[in-house]
Amino acid sequence: MVTYSESGVDIDLEAVTVSKLASTLKPTLKNREILTESGHFAALVPLGDKAIAMSTDGVGSKILIAEMMEKYDTVGIDCIAMVVNDILCVGAEPIALVDYLAVEAPDPDRAEEIAKGLVEGANQSNIAIIGGETASLPGIIKDFDLAGTGIGYVDKDKIITGENIKEGDVLIGIKSNGIHSNGYSLARKAIFEKANLTVEDSLPNNPKLNVGEELLKPTKLYVKPIVNLLKRNYNIKGLAHITGGGFTNLKRLKEGVGFKIDNLPEPQDIFKFIYSQDVPIEEMYRVFNMGIGFVVISSKEDSEKILNELNKTEEAYEIGQVISEDKITIKTFEHTEIEY
Repeated sequence: MVTYSESGVDIDLEAVTVSKLASTLKPTLKNREILTESGHFAALVPLGDKAIAMSTDGVGSKILIAEMMEKYDTVGIDCIAMVVNDILCVGAEPIALVDYLAVEAPDPDRAEEIAKGLVEGANQSNIAIIGGETASLPGIIKDFDLAGTGIGYVDKDKIITGENIKEGDVLIGIKSNGIHSNGYSLARKAIFEKANLTVEDSLPNNPKLNVGEELLKPTKLYVKPIVNLLKRNYNIKGLAHITGGGFTNLKRLKEGVGFKIDNLPEPQDIFKFIYSQDVPIEEMYRVFNMGIGFVVISSKEDSEKILNELNKTEEAYEIGQVISEDKITIKTFEHTEIEY
């Protein structure tokens, strides 16, 4: 059996670590007025009649795939996407980002390639990269790491935190384009160690797909379709970026409610192949996005209009509903039901 913890990432221990860090930092919140609790996708700081949203994230071990392929012009897109997609989740429009590139040793050509991806991600998100930092850290960093911190803004009366979510609300899922930037430790263990494939190989369950290209495919940016929704008067209750933790990310929106997810589209072949390498189905939906990268929660009355609007540019589906029980149930592509 191949699990995330066996691949070097203990989700439960990570949660305890984050909790301890957050509880230690929490007293600093009294220094300023803050509009969101820690643990949400983005933090909100009031500024007049608006609020500034902030989020920070990195590319993670997907960088190792870039190194295997010696291709660095897409990880910048991942960096942008992981930050701006989170900023969207409070109803904010992303506007700017600063990047942090840490390297073992300076490599101008590689830095230029990384920058190309950052530019592409910024252009797709309509944001400005207004600064950053590059640090040479031999002995600490092996090769390189990339992270970013972004800001966005939202009118105070249009903030979306999830507090208004209630039983009967509808979950609308927007398709991902693959693994995005989460679960790569498990993916690498399943693909390269268990299946003994290389980045040059094709996926055995789909010979048309190259392993390296599929794993390096950039994280999908949801800025344009979500900002378009936010500019309309739809009754949107919650927004969730489905990243590490899979659909358990929905728990970040509101305590005391649950989610029944029973109409997911078929996941991409990369997920099915990882699953075939003796990865438990519960682990798959707890680690990966399984084909849905972003979720919009709306009132039942507006769900059809939102779905129609999204499907003008995206592949979106009504995937489930909010329930009163504090749990998440998922009907898997194996036609089993799992619960978190």
